[in-house]
This record gives sequence, structure tokens and C-alpha cells, in this order.
Amino acid sequence: MKVQYLAIFAAISLLSVGVGAKPEAVGTMLSEAISKPALANPCASKANPCASKANPCASKANPCASKGNPCAAKGKAAKGKTVGGPLAKKLQGKPVVVDIYASWCPACKNIAPTLSQLKQQYAGKVHFVVLDVSDRSTTAKSEAKAKELGLSQFFATHKTQTGSLTIVDPATGKILAQHRNNPNKSAYTKVLDSALAKK
Repeated sequence: MKVQYLAIFAAISLLSVGVGAKPEAVGTMLSEAISKPALANPCASKANPCASKANPCASKANPCASKGNPCAAKGKAAKGKTVGGPLAKKLQGKPVVVDIYASWCPACKNIAPTLSQLKQQYAGKVHFVVLDVSDRSTTAKSEAKAKELGLSQFFATHKTQTGSLTIVDPATGKILAQHRNNPNKSAYTKVLDSALAKK
């Protein structure tokens, strides 16, 4: 197509400049340019060098696909970790569930029904501690509360992890399980029941 247009353009240019070409010759050049088939695109016959190659990532499974919710921290990841030592005397004798909460946190809203069910099911058997980081004022109060309960080190490390529930053995400060944005109630009941059975 480009060749046709160039030939027509050249012929028109010759006419407009008045070069000594005879009008009949220019007419012949024009009709030939229009009637000749356009030269094929030299790249059109070449196959896309990448088309035959399979997507190198297509055969690889999504590394997160089989792992359930990639945002939910697994209880296994918490093994061996502590909150920094034994908790305050008033928390001894019962497992402790620490909730890092913020009013603006979508994960907190997501786990709220599960947390409510846990509080009903384990009323009087488990201590529930809420550390609110919704704003500066609540964060400052939570920091003081964490210090009073022996959770200062834990709070300093985890205050940005809103929507997380951490189950702690108060006698040792050992983290028994830690989940973030995990509304699966059985993930908590399994650990709490096990901790209560040892008491």
C-alpha cells in the first residue's frame, strides 16, 4: 500500500512542479501505481517469535494458591516466639488472646464476628486483651495497657498488624498461635482447647 501511495505522490509532485513529463505518461504512471498490487509487508509472513513459546510462568503453579489466605499468618510461624516474658499476675491461669484493633481496619471488621463468638464460648476461661490503635490517643492508652500487662515488647513489634489475634501462654509469654485476618474460628478453638486442657 505504501508503494502505491508513494508512486501517486511522486506523480502528483511531478505535475505540480511542471517537470517535463507528458500528461499521458503521468496518467500511465498513476494508473499503474493504482492497479499494481501492494507489496506484501516483509514482516507479515514472519511468525511472532514469541507466539510459539509457551508462557514461562503458565506451567508454574501460583505459590500462594494452595496456601489458603496468604494474609493469614499461620500458627506454625509463631512457634518458638514469645511476647518477651511472662505476663502480668492478673492474666495468669488462663490463655490470653491479644487483639490488635483499629476502627478503620477492614481485617478487624472481617474477624469481629469470630472474635465475638470466641468471647462467648470462652467467657471466664480465657483473657481477651484489646489493644486499640485507631488513633494517637487510643494507641497511647494501649501502649500504657500493654506495659501494665507485660506486653510492651509485643505491642511495639505488632502494633501495625491490625486485624491480628495472638494466643499467648501467660506463664511463659510463649506465642501459641498468631493469625491475621483469619475469620476461621476453628483455628483459634483448637489452640485454646489444647491450652485449657493442659491447665
